[in-house]
Amino acid sequence: MIGLSELATEAYVYGYPLVADLEMVDACKHKGFGTLPPTPFNRFAHSTELAGPDAHFVSVNNDTLYSVAQLDLSAGPVRLHVPDTGGAYYVLQFVDAWTNNFAYVGKRATGTVEGEWLIVPPGWSGSEPDDVRGVIDAPTTIVSVIGRNVCDGPHDLARVRELQKGFTLHAGDTPGELPAPDPDVPEQLRFFEQLRVWMADFPPSAPDQEYQDRFQSLGLLEEGRSPFVSAGSDLIRALTEGIAAGRARVETASRTSGSREPGAWLMDPHLFDYNLDHFGVGTLDSSLWRAPDRTASYLWRAVAARVGLWGNHGYEAVYAHTFTDSDNARLTGAHSYTLRFPEPPPVGAFWSLTMYDAPDYYLVDNPLARYSLGDRTPGLVHDDDGALTIVIQKDRPSLPPEAANWLPAPDGEFRPMIRLYMPHDSILQGDYRLPPLERRL
Repeated sequence: MIGLSELATEAYVYGYPLVADLEMVDACKHKGFGTLPPTPFNRFAHSTELAGPDAHFVSVNNDTLYSVAQLDLSAGPVRLHVPDTGGAYYVLQFVDAWTNNFAYVGKRATGTVEGEWLIVPPGWSGSEPDDVRGVIDAPTTIVSVIGRNVCDGPHDLARVRELQKGFTLHAGDTPGELPAPDPDVPEQLRFFEQLRVWMADFPPSAPDQEYQDRFQSLGLLEEGRSPFVSAGSDLIRALTEGIAAGRARVETASRTSGSREPGAWLMDPHLFDYNLDHFGVGTLDSSLWRAPDRTASYLWRAVAARVGLWGNHGYEAVYAHTFTDSDNARLTGAHSYTLRFPEPPPVGAFWSLTMYDAPDYYLVDNPLARYSLGDRTPGLVHDDDGALTIVIQKDRPSLPPEAANWLPAPDGEFRPMIRLYMPHDSILQGDYRLPPLERRL
């Protein structure tokens, strides 16, 4: 029989995405998101500048301007209007409280024409209005809408800002706040108190509910007054040990991906395949995009929330990151590296390379104010054979061609990420391989 500490570890891994997601939802409403101001439920917050180091969000991108809305559907449906983007790439990604991507609206999924959509809560039984393109069925009453409009740099900001005016939401009654954890619960048990309250208010799919029944002995299924206010010493010890072990399990899984060659990029197009139950507008309802093992997918889901909260399915965008060079040594600003692309990555939209520090995975401040580069970066210098060699180091290179292709690194360890938007099949099927970082002597 499994002990309480191990059970608490499993509960942490299972519940981490829900807690991480709703903490960010609450932060968006009360504190803001990166450069986005605090914004009430059922309203878009539009970023007017590309993200920089002050955007303290895990693996935030520097390729697009965000348009983010936190929806509360408890009072009923919300109408969404999208503008005609004239063929320019954009995506609105719909994420439930458990971080399942359950719908997409955008260039790949629905095209770039103007239109209206109706977003409805679980169990909705109304009629579809004649003037909408479709209904988006939400699995939970809390939904994050993560919008990304491609922006080619400062010169392109005016175009995107004008487009953002056309992304609007229309709702009825004004919703309130997220359910609050019991304030009398000790801080060391706050995670499990958040999990207890939010599991009850935002129930997952039936199969997931069946799995979480195993956490009854931890007090996570109790209603009303929190059992953690006066928990016994054995339960407190098990829960605190479970938090520590659960964090370690997620961190370890975030850095490993089975056997691989030194310096190989961790690129898993299927990291976000843990959604097994909700396939709406713009998703691919196929066994190719479903995790084969539900229980094992809970760890994938936690890793995805840790390293790339609100990331897309692989068919929308693939994210690749690495911690090591071609000799399998940790990447650090104490050294200089090159990344050489003999040919550009095969994508239908665009690709980029972004620098993040470690272990926070935040953008790295630098004098050049360059946080990413890619196929839309002006002034890049190609090699005589057409290849593109990127220089990654802390200090500005002295040679002009290298300075043009320089991506600044921090003092300490770092983790670069490559984003591949609308990837071709060669990426999704694993035929295309990203080149490793080579340390320069």
